Amino acid sequence: MSRSLKKGPYVDQKLLKKVSNLKQGDKVVIKTWKRNCTITPEMVGFTFGVHNGKVHIPVFVVENMVGHKLGEFSLTKKFIRHGGKMQKDQEQKATEAVHKKV
Repeated sequence: MSRSLKKGPYVDQKLLKKVSNLKQGDKVVIKTWKRNCTITPEMVGFTFGVHNGKVHIPVFVVENMVGHKLGEFSLTKKFIRHGGKMQKDQEQKATEAVHKKV
């Protein structure tokens, strides 16, 4: 659910302060655990290390991300594969194709 319009978007003030202290184009990764923080136009061009529960994933903010949450770009679950006989056959064909090329 979205946040109430009268409250406005949630933006962490400490995070905005860190962004304002840096110059545009700095290659510093700003570490944060605030996955629910909304991306604002001031954050464009900076790299944030968003924590996914295990490590900090570097997220470079571009204009299209404004209005989204930081956590949307740092996935917490790693997709491995679907199981089953069909998947096993597809993987076997793929490995055979690689070995034929070599």
